[in-house]
Amino acid sequence: MLFNSLEFALFLPIVFALYWFLPFKRLRGQNALVVVASYVFYGWWDWRFLGLILLSTLTDYAMGLWMGATAEQRKRKRLLWVSLGLNLGLLGFFKYFNFFVDSFTTAFTFFGVAIQPNTLKIILPVGISFYTFQTLSYTIDVYKRSIEPTRDLVAFAAFVSFFPQLVAGPIERASNLLPQFTQRRFFDREKAVDGLRQILWGLFKKVVIADSCAKYANLIFDSSATLSGSTLVLGALFFTFQIYGDFSGYSDIAIGTSRLFGISLKRNFAFPYFSRDIAEFWRRWHISLTSWFRDYLYIPLGGSRGSLWMKIRNSLIVFCVSGLWHGANWTFVAWGLLNALYFIPLLVTGRNKQHLGTVAEGRSLPSLKDFLSMLLTFTLTVLAWVFFRATSIEHAFDYLSGIFSPSLFAYPAYSGMEESLITIVLCVLFMLVEWQGRTCHYAIEKLGLTWKRPYRWAFYYVLVLTIVLLGGEQQQFIYFQF
Repeated sequence: MLFNSLEFALFLPIVFALYWFLPFKRLRGQNALVVVASYVFYGWWDWRFLGLILLSTLTDYAMGLWMGATAEQRKRKRLLWVSLGLNLGLLGFFKYFNFFVDSFTTAFTFFGVAIQPNTLKIILPVGISFYTFQTLSYTIDVYKRSIEPTRDLVAFAAFVSFFPQLVAGPIERASNLLPQFTQRRFFDREKAVDGLRQILWGLFKKVVIADSCAKYANLIFDSSATLSGSTLVLGALFFTFQIYGDFSGYSDIAIGTSRLFGISLKRNFAFPYFSRDIAEFWRRWHISLTSWFRDYLYIPLGGSRGSLWMKIRNSLIVFCVSGLWHGANWTFVAWGLLNALYFIPLLVTGRNKQHLGTVAEGRSLPSLKDFLSMLLTFTLTVLAWVFFRATSIEHAFDYLSGIFSPSLFAYPAYSGMEESLITIVLCVLFMLVEWQGRTCHYAIEKLGLTWKRPYRWAFYYVLVLTIVLLGGEQQQFIYFQF
């Protein structure tokens, strides 16, 4: 079920009404409703994959209880390995089986050995990368004794399957989300209104910005061999805004929807395209995944302790694994490696933590230094997104070769160019609003709150009309494939 669908527009108010007006015991009833609604929401794509969520839920619930019941470290470690083996095994099979078989075959073919691979027609379960990491954080934290195991199976199932963030995050930690399902929740009108405002902004990002940009990004990437360098630059920019509007829009809708139910999710984006270096970009982009890899991979590998070589090695591993997490294609690994190459010079020179605050805080405009730093970081990010969007490594290099050619200075030309001018103008206006609201959790969090009610409501109606009239063709969220 898509957030930007008629089905969800009917589903959400029904669940909301039942959730707050349940006639039976409030907390357990609310949690049970969350589980049922989440399974309906997820099963809307393919009910057969509900078994995977249920299996992960029951396994990690049991592993947590058994770890909590023993102080023997060797036994606790075996229980942790059961959780890791099952969850990563399912993820590896459904997401990477054919990828590794094809890569293995290609490697042998390169050396002149012909192999007939046996690949399966495996359907990738929506959101498996997200809920796998979420439930793994629970068993790892229980093993480390960071949290106590829960005995409430319904609350734990709600934590694993909570529908607003089930299929594309934010990837929540048990320490933040699980306790919210064990405490009684009361309706907060102010929180709900703020949630609706964030949902509206998320829909604008997805429907107006991302879906409109997708049309032209797809057109240009699919016919890149015949287009000028300047047109390819526009294609990369369209995809840059598409993926940001798509993914951060999903996060806004998920966080806003959660607030309707009295649940607070962690922030997942913090205006990453205003970053002054790549290290700052990764502190602001997909925050829940970046922090997950930091806490459960980078730090266990040694983190920033040890020699400079160890720091570089750990960073390379994290970026490459992050790339592979995004998809079973070498283009994602290349994307991760390229970002690592951007990041490592900052790590070596000790400048990877120099931009911790908001750019131009307290000022309307950035300094010239900040502007140039943002422009350079944005340019590097756009070039890296080419690998993310390309269908193969060869396609990515051909695309970049086309950009850095004499035709870079030619006038852009592609089918539907005149129509796309509206999308370009919308992207510029969108970034101006984002800049104005860069100190908030989302761009319009405080915009218009001090206006008189008619003007404030007029602003909301304009956003709604823009979504209805200027939205592109309905597209599935990009991160559903991960």
